[in-house]
Amino acid sequence: MDPIRTLDEAAAAAPEMVDAASTLDELEQAETALLGRSSAVGEVRRAMGDVDASRRPAVGSKLHEVTAHIERLLAAKRNDLGRAEEERRLAEERIDVTLESVVFPRGALHPIQQTIDEVVDIFVSLGYRVASGPEAELGWYNFDALNTPPTHPSRLESDTMYLDWGDPRDEVLLRTQTSPVQARWMEANDPPVYIVVPGRTYRTDTIDATHLPVFHQIEGLAVDTDIVFGDLKGTLLHFAREFFGPRTTVRLRPSFFPFTEPSAELDVSCFACEGGEPGCRVCGGAGWLEMLGCGMVDPHVLETGGYDSTRLSGFAFGMGPERLTMVRHGIASMRHFIDNDLRFLGQFG
Repeated sequence: MDPIRTLDEAAAAAPEMVDAASTLDELEQAETALLGRSSAVGEVRRAMGDVDASRRPAVGSKLHEVTAHIERLLAAKRNDLGRAEEERRLAEERIDVTLESVVFPRGALHPIQQTIDEVVDIFVSLGYRVASGPEAELGWYNFDALNTPPTHPSRLESDTMYLDWGDPRDEVLLRTQTSPVQARWMEANDPPVYIVVPGRTYRTDTIDATHLPVFHQIEGLAVDTDIVFGDLKGTLLHFAREFFGPRTTVRLRPSFFPFTEPSAELDVSCFACEGGEPGCRVCGGAGWLEMLGCGMVDPHVLETGGYDSTRLSGFAFGMGPERLTMVRHGIASMRHFIDNDLRFLGQFG
């Protein structure tokens, strides 16, 4: 065996064998065939001891040259196959981060709560504080402290939901208005008072287009020195313009409430037709929309709350968020607020 010739033949055959490998496993097999113990290079390496001493340096140099050449071919091929394998795996396991992930539908506040939040924000911006109180209330705070006598029709069970709990003389009931919080606040806090009171209220009403047994109210109370009726009108005019628009005007009509004197109903100009357009979808052509009740706090209510009515005066008002929401959005029936129909509620998201 001529070792030089054998090595030259191995070097010549190596590129084709290396290129033929299409996987890393096949490349390993080619490496064994080219450089392994049974390969031509391996045989020359084992026979080096039998090579004539005069030729040994030349054969050794050739062996090193061919081995290095084959190893370079193998390394380059291994690098190519490794890159191809990596690209294949990346393509197969690719995660497209630009694709939309699972998106759960987001809910939204109920339209009534949206109205409550907006109204409260308007009065908080004027310096009012948000107050709250129990929904299971005593008759004293719900009626007596608000100048409502025992003979008033609103105290009948046909109007008020009484709770069978404790001493019947305590008249534990579900509050019919948020006004009891006014009495509780005056009892516990010194003047001046500027509070707004949102919350649930209860009455024995049958569900129809304009009534619910469980509904909401937003009360307001201001007590300070030198408060006059003009302060009440100016405050409510500011509220109406913030809620319905800057062109809104208001009017006050005489009314009666046990806890205010004088008392009034507040009407706002129609925001849809601005003046009584015949057939208006909102006001029906009247030009005005009844919004809330209000008045100057009765001196007896101030005295019951522990305030000096000769030195202090105040005003109070109460509005229904359901009414405000229905007027603003043209909702015909209060039933929509409790039906939980997503076709309705989805319009307010």
